Amino acid sequence: MVQSLRLVCRTIQDHSRRAERQYGLSAVQLRAVWETHRCPGRRVSESSRVLSIHPSTASNLLDKLERKALVRRVRGGADQRVVRLYVTGQGSARAQRAPRPAQGALTDALHRLSEHAPGSLGRAPGELAAAVAVHDPGTGLPLAED
Repeated sequence: MVQSLRLVCRTIQDHSRRAERQYGLSAVQLRAVWETHRCPGRRVSESSRVLSIHPSTASNLLDKLERKALVRRVRGGADQRVVRLYVTGQGSARAQRAPRPAQGALTDALHRLSEHAPGSLGRAPGELAAAVAVHDPGTGLPLAED
Protein backbone atom coordinates (compact mmCIF):
# COMPACT_ATOMS: atom_id res chain seq x y z
CA MET A 1 0.00 0.00 0.00
CA VAL A 2 2.81 2.44 0.85
CA GLN A 3 4.43 1.81 -2.51
CA SER A 4 1.11 2.51 -4.26
CA LEU A 5 0.69 5.78 -2.37
CA ARG A 6 4.22 6.82 -3.30
CA LEU A 7 3.51 6.04 -6.93
CA VAL A 8 0.32 8.16 -6.87
CA CYS A 9 2.16 11.06 -5.20
CA ARG A 10 5.08 10.85 -7.64
CA THR A 11 2.69 10.74 -10.60
CA ILE A 12 0.91 13.89 -9.37
CA GLN A 13 4.22 15.67 -8.76
CA ASP A 14 5.47 14.75 -12.25
CA HIS A 15 2.20 15.93 -13.80
CA SER A 16 2.42 19.21 -11.85
CA ARG A 17 5.97 19.91 -13.02
CA ARG A 18 5.05 19.11 -16.62
CA ALA A 19 1.97 21.38 -16.46
CA GLU A 20 4.03 24.24 -15.06
CA ARG A 21 6.66 23.89 -17.81
CA GLN A 22 4.14 23.53 -20.65
CA TYR A 23 1.40 25.92 -19.58
CA GLY A 24 3.02 28.31 -17.12
CA LEU A 25 0.50 27.38 -14.45
CA SER A 26 0.78 25.36 -11.29
CA ALA A 27 -1.30 22.21 -11.24
CA VAL A 28 -3.93 23.77 -8.97
CA GLN A 29 -4.10 26.88 -11.18
CA LEU A 30 -4.55 24.68 -14.23
CA ARG A 31 -7.27 22.70 -12.48
CA ALA A 32 -9.04 25.92 -11.44
CA VAL A 33 -9.04 27.16 -15.05
CA TRP A 34 -10.18 23.75 -16.31
CA GLU A 35 -13.00 23.52 -13.72
CA THR A 36 -14.14 27.10 -14.45
CA HIS A 37 -14.14 26.33 -18.16
CA ARG A 38 -16.12 23.14 -17.50
CA CYS A 39 -18.74 24.88 -15.30
CA PRO A 40 -18.97 28.60 -16.14
CA GLY A 41 -20.81 30.75 -13.63
CA ARG A 42 -19.86 28.64 -10.63
CA ARG A 43 -19.70 30.51 -7.32
CA VAL A 44 -16.33 31.01 -5.65
CA SER A 45 -17.47 28.94 -2.65
CA GLU A 46 -18.43 26.07 -4.96
CA SER A 47 -15.06 26.28 -6.68
CA SER A 48 -13.19 26.07 -3.39
CA ARG A 49 -15.19 22.94 -2.55
CA VAL A 50 -14.58 21.35 -5.95
CA LEU A 51 -10.86 22.14 -5.73
CA SER A 52 -10.75 20.91 -2.10
CA ILE A 53 -9.12 24.13 -0.91
CA HIS A 54 -10.03 26.68 1.75
CA PRO A 55 -12.11 29.65 0.48
CA SER A 56 -9.31 32.11 1.34
CA THR A 57 -6.87 29.96 -0.65
CA ALA A 58 -9.33 29.97 -3.56
CA SER A 59 -9.55 33.76 -3.39
CA ASN A 60 -5.75 34.09 -3.59
CA LEU A 61 -5.65 31.58 -6.44
CA LEU A 62 -8.29 33.53 -8.35
CA ASP A 63 -6.36 36.77 -7.84
CA LYS A 64 -3.39 35.19 -9.62
CA LEU A 65 -5.55 33.79 -12.43
CA GLU A 66 -7.22 37.17 -12.95
CA ARG A 67 -3.82 38.88 -13.17
CA LYS A 68 -2.91 36.34 -15.87
CA ALA A 69 -6.21 37.20 -17.65
CA LEU A 70 -7.41 33.57 -17.52
CA VAL A 71 -10.54 33.97 -15.37
CA ARG A 72 -12.84 36.78 -14.41
CA ARG A 73 -15.11 37.27 -11.42
CA VAL A 74 -18.55 38.72 -12.03
CA ARG A 75 -20.86 40.17 -9.39
CA GLY A 76 -24.49 40.35 -10.34
CA GLY A 77 -28.07 39.97 -9.40
CA ALA A 78 -29.77 41.32 -6.30
CA ASP A 79 -27.05 40.10 -3.94
CA GLN A 80 -23.79 41.78 -4.96
CA ARG A 81 -21.89 39.52 -2.56
CA VAL A 82 -22.39 36.58 -4.92
CA VAL A 83 -19.38 36.23 -7.20
CA ARG A 84 -19.47 33.93 -10.21
CA LEU A 85 -16.47 32.71 -12.17
CA TYR A 86 -15.91 32.61 -15.92
CA VAL A 87 -12.89 31.87 -18.07
CA THR A 88 -11.66 34.48 -20.50
CA GLY A 89 -10.97 33.67 -24.14
CA GLN A 90 -7.34 33.09 -23.25
CA GLY A 91 -8.35 30.87 -20.31
CA SER A 92 -10.70 28.86 -22.50
CA ALA A 93 -7.97 28.29 -25.09
CA ARG A 94 -5.56 27.15 -22.38
CA ALA A 95 -8.16 24.82 -20.83
CA GLN A 96 -8.89 23.23 -24.20
CA ARG A 97 -5.18 22.60 -24.90
CA ALA A 98 -4.23 21.39 -21.44
CA PRO A 99 -4.54 17.82 -20.24
CA ARG A 100 -6.99 17.05 -17.48
CA PRO A 101 -5.34 17.90 -14.16
CA ALA A 102 -4.00 14.91 -12.21
CA GLN A 103 -5.46 16.17 -8.93
CA GLY A 104 -8.88 16.21 -10.55
CA ALA A 105 -8.54 12.60 -11.63
CA LEU A 106 -7.33 11.63 -8.14
CA THR A 107 -10.14 13.54 -6.42
CA ASP A 108 -12.72 11.96 -8.72
CA ALA A 109 -11.29 8.49 -8.05
CA LEU A 110 -11.35 9.08 -4.28
CA HIS A 111 -14.97 10.24 -4.45
CA ARG A 112 -15.92 7.13 -6.42
CA LEU A 113 -13.97 4.96 -3.99
CA SER A 114 -15.71 6.53 -0.99
CA GLU A 115 -19.14 6.15 -2.59
CA HIS A 116 -18.79 2.60 -3.87
CA ALA A 117 -16.17 0.76 -1.86
CA PRO A 118 -17.45 -1.37 1.00
CA GLY A 119 -16.24 -1.09 4.57
CA SER A 120 -12.94 0.44 5.52
CA LEU A 121 -11.58 0.83 1.97
CA GLY A 122 -14.00 3.67 1.27
CA ARG A 123 -13.01 5.45 4.49
CA ALA A 124 -9.26 4.98 3.98
CA PRO A 125 -8.43 8.36 2.39
CA GLY A 126 -10.10 10.37 5.17
CA GLU A 127 -8.68 8.15 7.88
CA LEU A 128 -5.21 8.44 6.35
CA ALA A 129 -5.45 12.24 6.27
CA ALA A 130 -6.63 12.31 9.89
CA ALA A 131 -3.85 9.96 10.97
CA VAL A 132 -1.11 12.15 9.52
CA ALA A 133 -2.88 15.34 10.64
CA VAL A 134 -3.06 16.89 7.18
CA HIS A 135 -3.54 20.67 7.45
CA ASP A 136 -4.10 23.43 4.94
CA PRO A 137 -0.74 25.23 4.68
CA GLY A 138 -2.51 28.55 4.11
CA THR A 139 -4.63 28.45 7.27
CA GLY A 140 -3.12 25.78 9.50
CA LEU A 141 -6.61 24.30 9.82
CA PRO A 142 -7.35 20.60 9.25
CA LEU A 143 -8.38 19.97 5.68
CA ALA A 144 -12.14 19.71 5.34
CA GLU A 145 -13.82 16.47 4.46
CA ASP A 146 -15.04 16.37 0.87
